[in-house]
Amino acid sequence: MPSAEDQISSLSVESLDPSPDTITSLVRRVRTMTLKLLPVEVPQDSISDPTGRVVTPQVINAYIAAAGDFREALPYCLLRARREFIWDANHNPADYEENWCRATACEVLARRVVHQAPPEKLQDIMSARFRHKEIDGDVSGRVSALEMAIDSHCTIFLSSSEAQDVVQDLWSGRTVQVYDDDGDVNFLPYNRIEKGGFWDRLDPSRMGVPRYQNIFRIIVWFLFLFSYSQAVREPLDKLDPDHGDLDVWEIIMYVLALAFSFEDLHKIWKLLVLVSWKTFGFWNVISTITDCLLTAAFVLRMAGMATTGDQGTNLRLRSFQCLSFAAPLLWIELIPIFDGFKFVGTMQICIARMLKESGFFFCLLALLGIGFLQGLYALDAADGQTDHPTKILNVLIQALLQSPNYEMFNATPLGMTLYYLWNVATAVILLNVLISLFSSAYEDVVEDAAAEYLTYFAGKVVGMIRAPDEFIYPPPFNIVEIFLIAPFEFFVSEKTYATINRYVMRVLFFIPLCAILLYESHLDPARNHWVKDWFSSADEGGSDAPHWRDPEVSGDDADRGLQISKVPFDELVAMFPDTTHSQEVAVMKEFNDLKAEIAELKQLIMDMAADKAKAQ
Repeated sequence: MPSAEDQISSLSVESLDPSPDTITSLVRRVRTMTLKLLPVEVPQDSISDPTGRVVTPQVINAYIAAAGDFREALPYCLLRARREFIWDANHNPADYEENWCRATACEVLARRVVHQAPPEKLQDIMSARFRHKEIDGDVSGRVSALEMAIDSHCTIFLSSSEAQDVVQDLWSGRTVQVYDDDGDVNFLPYNRIEKGGFWDRLDPSRMGVPRYQNIFRIIVWFLFLFSYSQAVREPLDKLDPDHGDLDVWEIIMYVLALAFSFEDLHKIWKLLVLVSWKTFGFWNVISTITDCLLTAAFVLRMAGMATTGDQGTNLRLRSFQCLSFAAPLLWIELIPIFDGFKFVGTMQICIARMLKESGFFFCLLALLGIGFLQGLYALDAADGQTDHPTKILNVLIQALLQSPNYEMFNATPLGMTLYYLWNVATAVILLNVLISLFSSAYEDVVEDAAAEYLTYFAGKVVGMIRAPDEFIYPPPFNIVEIFLIAPFEFFVSEKTYATINRYVMRVLFFIPLCAILLYESHLDPARNHWVKDWFSSADEGGSDAPHWRDPEVSGDDADRGLQISKVPFDELVAMFPDTTHSQEVAVMKEFNDLKAEIAELKQLIMDMAADKAKAQ
């Protein structure tokens, strides 16, 4: 069978553009092959082990050969088959482990297939978008292998060097999204920096590059926090406590808050319509609550300005109380702002996993809380007089937070007993369950922290460019787009609308675009090797250089006849064990070699016997 590289199709993905029926047929074929490969459950480690006996080079070549002329679509089909196996595992508990092993095998195979692909085809294989037939007969939307891996949380696939190379190209803008005539997104190399005049190279689309979006967002968010800090001090800084005008910092804060609210609404719409409600995560909830508090503060502030007397003062007080309540949420949102850094990103993954695991705790707590609340309220109402249920609920929450109020239930022994049981159930049992869940979640993340972070970072990058907008206006300039630019889309041609956007963006982002142009043309290490050489040592990256294998001795040591390379490098490494195969595979290889030699010897003996018989 030919090698994997020889089997890669010479045709480009764009020239093939397989139909949904073809992709579906290929998905079914690789599913059938995987069922034959793993008819029973095997250990997970043996599947993902690079030297394991399950996913061997022969198996990889078999899958590549099974794709025929559509080998560039094979990683996508394998990841699609993985998703289907996971669905089977979740809906068939009896075969859960078997299907999960098959899903893992599909992901490992996708990674190995991409690893063996030629470097010039890597970008096409990872970013080419395909469609398949769904169960109900409808055609799915176009999705690439990279997007499929991100949506399915494929840590094995996304932690590969090939996937991260593509992610880094998207992050730095070396690969950009281009919209075709049908509105579909294609990813192409960006090379405008090498040609054209100043205005051509001052490309407004560079504001959509994830790296520059992230830097711009950090700067704007710090401005927002500074304006917020000044705005909440405003009641102390004014000599007249009854003043009603907005100061400069309040105006800046509310304008930025409006811009962030529009951006969050756009993200939520994109998640619910283009992806799935299941991707609605913890930080989306935090952003929504923050936006609601800021909106409430603004409405109360405006109502206070429009009202005079004590009512206006009271509304103004409520407005600043809403602002004060939003402070912890605003500062904790620095975590997703700086999640591009590995430490912060890993910490965020740990927090998200812990909150997910704590769902079991809160379900048990809610059930117990309702039961104890009803029981204590019923005991209190037995004599015909009772306190308000919220007072009992407040006492239960205080007990949960390690500040119980035993005096409230002194009147009845049964009430005191029930309150004791509540404290035991929460402080001794449930809180220890929560600690165990947190510990388990932390160990799971830390154990594979590198792969988890790389998977999260890939999702962050693709999420920033996975927008339906061709022209990206980061906050607060999205307000300009919404109120001044977007209405023109309904009255002018598509070409005219694009021209308006380019000119407006060049004016709005002139300073950032100039900084980006300066960096990419003179400072970017990817295009200017002198910058990289300046900050790196001369020997960096040369650990496997040929002249290091058998080095020559010079100077006084050479004059004395001393030398290092008495034994050639090839003879030295020939003594090393074969680490590309497991011990089991190595033993089986030696056994097969011995079996072949025995068969050859047996055939030789039979030939000698036949020759002897003829001679007689």
